[in-house]
Amino acid sequence: MVEAAFIFPGQGAQYVGMGKDLYENYPQAKEVFDKANEILKFDIKKICFEGPKEELSTTRISQPAILTTSIAALKAFEASAFYAQIAPKFSLGLSLGEYTALVAAGSMSFADALILVKRRGELMEEASHKNPGKMACVIGMDLNSVEALCKGIGCEIANLNCPGQVVVSGKTTNIELFADLAKEKGAKRVLMLDVSGPFHSSLMTPARDKLKDSIDKVQLSQPRISFVSNVDAKIQSDPIVIKENLIAQVNSKTMWEESVRLVANGGIKLFFEIGPGQVLKGLMKKIDPKLEVKNIGTCQDLQSLSAQPSSSTAT
Repeated sequence: MVEAAFIFPGQGAQYVGMGKDLYENYPQAKEVFDKANEILKFDIKKICFEGPKEELSTTRISQPAILTTSIAALKAFEASAFYAQIAPKFSLGLSLGEYTALVAAGSMSFADALILVKRRGELMEEASHKNPGKMACVIGMDLNSVEALCKGIGCEIANLNCPGQVVVSGKTTNIELFADLAKEKGAKRVLMLDVSGPFHSSLMTPARDKLKDSIDKVQLSQPRISFVSNVDAKIQSDPIVIKENLIAQVNSKTMWEESVRLVANGGIKLFFEIGPGQVLKGLMKKIDPKLEVKNIGTCQDLQSLSAQPSSSTAT
């Protein structure tokens, strides 16, 4: 058996056509999409498979769509012969991906997670309309300098995803000013992210406050495998603390790099990015090139799994 960690993508990983081949080839994945349609009471399957891209990319649609596709991929993976060789020890996800990670860890039901994520997306979209904003990725500028610049013009650190990269969130005019000043102060690049709002900032506080009621009502169990929270980059097993962190996560920064390092320091070298896209794989290479990341998002991914896992990770 090989010890491994499961990692799940967040918003931005979506693409038209995601999950379609899994649906057509794995009854376990088909069941997930069909169940999602029943729970959501709209055709999330059709939007995932056919688009349009503009609708799939909205916050209220992309969040339940990514969760559904990720769980469908997980179920297809579990049905594969390769899965019998894996001993999952950790489950973690980037932002939205935390909900998928909790389902994978047996802490939250798929139905509850899907309903919560649908509500989360709606509330974040609503908050974005009331407090228009942007997010920018700063490359090649140290964290202390980014923090100092943020304080001066009303922006906030949103994501610490990998070395040399800091994501900043704030009101549109503030972020645009920040981008200009950061370049003047030595940042190699400042990239505006293709998102619809100032996520993981205090501008999302109205969404957090409204989501709290929904999260409080959901029943969580103690995770069966170690779950790492974005908010504090710690292993959390107490359902009360997990709920508190899910609530806080909406308007707090995500500590992805530190979360991954925690898992790697625990002896895990093999990671499975389960869900659409390869965003996390790119981040993982920058966090530690020695970590092995295998993607599980398409039939081809499942078919290309090697007959034996990396011998360096065997126990």
